[in-house]
Formats: sequence, structure tokens, C-alpha cells
Amino acid sequence: MVRLHIAIDLQYEVHAPGADFIFNVQAAHSPQQTVAWEELQISQTVPLVMHTDAPTRTRILRLTAVPGPLSLRYRATLDIAHHVEQPDDIRETPVAQLPPEALAYIYPSRYCQSDCVTAMANDLFGQVPQGYRRVQAIQKWVQSQVTFESGTSNSMTSALDTMNDHKGVCRDFAHLMITLCRALNIPARFTTAIDFGADPALGPTDFHAYVEAYIGHRWYIFDPSGTAIPMGFLRIGTGRDAADVSFATIFGSVFAQPPRIDISAQVSPQHGWLMPVHREEALSTDGGWQAVA
Repeated sequence: MVRLHIAIDLQYEVHAPGADFIFNVQAAHSPQQTVAWEELQISQTVPLVMHTDAPTRTRILRLTAVPGPLSLRYRATLDIAHHVEQPDDIRETPVAQLPPEALAYIYPSRYCQSDCVTAMANDLFGQVPQGYRRVQAIQKWVQSQVTFESGTSNSMTSALDTMNDHKGVCRDFAHLMITLCRALNIPARFTTAIDFGADPALGPTDFHAYVEAYIGHRWYIFDPSGTAIPMGFLRIGTGRDAADVSFATIFGSVFAQPPRIDISAQVSPQHGWLMPVHREEALSTDGGWQAVA
């Protein structure tokens, strides 16, 4: 088990006449991710509306801010119990056996135009034996084709753009891998976390995007950018692509400061809390709908 401590601070200056915010920064509750403690503070005294999306467990916070400073402060301690499997034992799930909730993740989406790369995906990976190793081959191909470079993409950059530009940040790597998986009828989804273990040379601690592929009747973790440690990923938001899980969606005139984020792991042999490390085994923190029904 992994125990993580996180701290997220967001600061804004809201211009008249005010603005609506939709936040997605709170750790998801799931059978394999337990929020042991959390604290949320909002600087303005305004009504808060909270909602949890049942299929993905994504937690949404909505508020309408008045003009002036607005800050969000979130602190949490959570425990993650990973499902660990040998990669060679994981087979792909035939489309006919997919649970209904997984079907949305084989279709094209805004940033993942999988219908445009079907022939390419089959040329590259059609002869690779199906299963975890094929998804892993897609991940390695994306890493070989794209260079991590901050500031090289924006909110309009799609998987096709990344394929042409050969550079991007974690969300771009994730979009490209998802696109290729879906082109091969492998359900794949975009999940947000914090970049535990990332090289400080890449910049301050930040939100992170990784991929989950539905194979072997589970959602398995893949980190196509290769910049962080998957064993240290905590689930925040889950969706078809980045459009579904932005940490802040804002309607109105607002000036935003860069997020301030911190994450650390607590190690205790007595409690069974391990330091996250890179592992060769397949990791999952969501057994899918069959496991939680």
C-alpha cells in the first residue's frame, strides 16, 4: 500500500461582475483509493455545490465567485492499494465482453481522433500479440516519437497535432496513446493525478495526465510521458480526454496564478506503507464496474 500526502493551492483575481468555477482537484473515493483525511478551504463565503460522477468517481466542486481575490486550499492524506498482475497474463477484452460503461472509451473524442489513425495503428501494432504487451508497445512508441517540452502545446492541441509536431507535455502524450488504443478497439481513458517522482528539472510539481487501458477486465495504468512514477499516481479526475477533467473550468474574466502543488509519500513498514517506485508488473487502481458492483 502507498500513503500519500497532497497539498494544492489555487489563487485567482476575479474581475467584475464575478465568475463561475468548476473545480476538479479533490482525490477520488474508490475501493482501492481511500481518503483517510482531507480539508478544503475556499476564501470567499459563497455557496458550494459538490457532485460525484458515479461511474468515474470524479468529484466536482462548483461555485460562483464575487469580484476580488479567490483562493482554494486542499489538503488530503490517502491510501492506495494497488492490484498487481504479471503483464503476460493480461489479455485484451473483446468488444462483445466490454461492460456498457467502457464503450464510451473506444469512440473518438475531441482531442483523440482515433477514427483518423485506424490504418496507421493497424500497420504499427496490428501484428503485435494482443494483451498488455501490445498496449505497452503503444506506450513505448509514443515515448519514442514525442519529446517532452513545456510550453509547446495549448488547449487546442489534439493527438493529431502532437503526432505531427513530435513534442508536447503529459496531456499530449496521453491523448496520442489513447487515440492509438481506441483505433485498435482497446478502451482507453484520460486520468489526472499529480506528477509524483518527476524530475525537478521539468519544473515545479504539477498536475499530471496518464492513461488507463481496459484490458483483462480491469483498468491498467500507463504513463506515456514517462516523467513520473505510476505507483505514486492518485486518482483525481477520469474522462474521455482533457476536456472532461480540467482541474479548473472558468466562466468569466479571471486572472489565475500558477498552481502551487506538493506531494509526498509516507513510508512505514509497520503499517505496510511503501515508497512508490517504478515496477515491471502491471498496476491497477480501478477494477472496473464488475469489481465494485
